[in-house]
Amino acid sequence: MVTAGDFRNGVTFEMDGNVYSIIEFQHVKPGKGAAFVRTKIRNVISGAVTERTFNPNDKYPTAFIERKDMQYLYSDGDLYYFMDTETYEQEPINGSVLTDNFKFVKENMECKVLSYKGSVFGVEPPNFVELEVTKTEPGVKGDTATNTLKPATVETGAEVRVPLFINEGEMIRIDTRTGEYMERA
Repeated sequence: MVTAGDFRNGVTFEMDGNVYSIIEFQHVKPGKGAAFVRTKIRNVISGAVTERTFNPNDKYPTAFIERKDMQYLYSDGDLYYFMDTETYEQEPINGSVLTDNFKFVKENMECKVLSYKGSVFGVEPPNFVELEVTKTEPGVKGDTATNTLKPATVETGAEVRVPLFINEGEMIRIDTRTGEYMERA
C-alpha cells in the first residue's frame, strides 16, 4: 500500500480498477484548511493524463508493472510476434497495443514489453535506433541553407526529416521517442 502523502514521480498505484503512474506531484499546505496532494497522473493502460487532488492519508494498493526484454521477430497481419530472450517462448501481441514509435523497430530488435497482471498493454522500443535510408531526394550542390530538412524513408518504411547532406544507403540514428534524426551512424 502507498499513501498519497508518499507519492513521488514514477510511483504506480491501483485506483478504481485502473493503474496510474504519477507524472507530477505537489504537496500543498494552505494557510487555512487541510493539506492535500495535487497530482498529474497517467492511466498506464489507456495513456490518458488527468489532474487530481488527494488527501495525504488516502491509501492505495501499489501496482507492479512488469517490464520484460523481448526480441521483435515478425508480424503476421495484425499480430506482432515477440520472443522472450530467456525462455525463447514466442508471444503474439495485438497491433492495437503498439504506439506510433514502433514504426522504427525492425526485426530482431530488443524491446521492452509492458504488462500488468499478465496482460500486455504496451511495447517500448529502444530510445535510439540505427536505420538505413532507402529513399530520399539527392542534395543539390550549393544548397547550404542551415537547418534545412528533407523527407527520407528508412528501411522500416517510416518517414523521417533529415538534413540535405544525407543520401540513400547511409545509416542514420533516430530518436524513437520524438521520431527525429539525430546523427549519421
